[in-house]
Amino acid sequence: MSDSVSLVWGGGRHGSSAGAVWRPPPGKRGAFLLGRLVASGGGKLRVRRLGGNRAGEMRLTRFLRNPAVSSEEMLAEAAERTAARCQGRPVLAIQDTTVLRSQGGGGEYLHAVLAVDAEDGAILGLIDGRFLTREGGRRGGRRGVPIEEKESFRWLEGADQAASVCAGAAGVTVIADRESDIFEAFALRPERIDLLVRAAHDRSLEDGQGLFAAIDAAPAAGRAELDLPAQPGRRRRTAQLALRFQPVRLARPKLGRRASLPESVAVTLVDVREVDPPPGAAALHWRLLTTHAVTSAAEAWAVAELYRRRWAIEQLFRTLKTEGFDIEGVAIDQPAPRHRLVTATVIAAVCIQQLVHARDGGPGSLRRPASDAFAPEDLPLLEACCAELEGKTQRQKNPHPKGSLAYAAWVCARLGGWTGYYGKPGPVVMLEGWLEFQARKRGADLLSRFHRAYQHDV
Repeated sequence: MSDSVSLVWGGGRHGSSAGAVWRPPPGKRGAFLLGRLVASGGGKLRVRRLGGNRAGEMRLTRFLRNPAVSSEEMLAEAAERTAARCQGRPVLAIQDTTVLRSQGGGGEYLHAVLAVDAEDGAILGLIDGRFLTREGGRRGGRRGVPIEEKESFRWLEGADQAASVCAGAAGVTVIADRESDIFEAFALRPERIDLLVRAAHDRSLEDGQGLFAAIDAAPAAGRAELDLPAQPGRRRRTAQLALRFQPVRLARPKLGRRASLPESVAVTLVDVREVDPPPGAAALHWRLLTTHAVTSAAEAWAVAELYRRRWAIEQLFRTLKTEGFDIEGVAIDQPAPRHRLVTATVIAAVCIQQLVHARDGGPGSLRRPASDAFAPEDLPLLEACCAELEGKTQRQKNPHPKGSLAYAAWVCARLGGWTGYYGKPGPVVMLEGWLEFQARKRGADLLSRFHRAYQHDV
């Protein structure tokens, strides 16, 4: 069963496979929420708009306010399906935090952990998600407080959840940006989990040196070129990169010292920096701390390549926000109903990103079944849509095997307006195609019910 169908009614106390007619009321409303959520993708999330009419609005309101339905249960169901996809595969658990509602110096935030195949970049699903509230911005004087009482403890909890959900994986590397550069994260990392974190602090080393000075003094171990795409304030250019790496031991911080923490932890610092950037341009510079063993330039470049996969969670957040569902505009004041709606949206956005990754038909997407993002009963309709969309030329044919995620992605891209000739369909096009598919599915379901009722009357 796909995440897109099971996220609010599969498993748990509401049953998992009783069928569309006999599902308990919370499950029925959950399935209705998903259909309306998808049908409203790319627009602002409003319960009235999602419901479609007064009756639909009341159905969704009852679901979102039902105490028997929890965000934790939806996330646990999604994580269970992610766990099955991680079996025997090297997994990247990419975690990051994004703002949902800004309120002065604080607001409400979502912390998510996404599973990605380390070899081919296929998105495997959601590992974890949690909501955070920050009042008045960051509080000072927190350095002596135990990590368990800090907001930053979420980074350690994310690693713990990755270890649990991905227990059957061939290996797990937890990747995060500079905010997760925490000594306790390295000292207390779970067994069989490696970390890859962008360094934020010029830490003291066991031998008394500073971390950044130590790597600056190291000789370059390699050179490479990297094409940097254009973005606001930066022209497209080819960056010349220099590579350095060095094993180091990070000394335990003096403040917040815990007797159970080791005096130091062993990591490798991989430094990738741009050489001679254009005048006025900010130089690319990554200082990456990892628990992976790095003994050669090739292994150091591989670490940098793994870190580049962090882009997957940035794309997920874009789909959640301005380029997709616009969750920042959710107009529900009560936290519990709002969290249920946002949770459903996060899981739906993961499905969209799975389709975007599958669009090129790489080895990972061909290996993934369409059921990652669609219900099994959707497959005949996918094939019917494909037969309608295919043209006479080779480039207008679906090149992917039936039943694969890549096959479904091609159909959604064509339904979203992609011609098959120019460019690559992105999240917006894929979302539009998914909307169109869901609209056709509702039409087919309506026609099927009408035929059954007519035959019964006859």
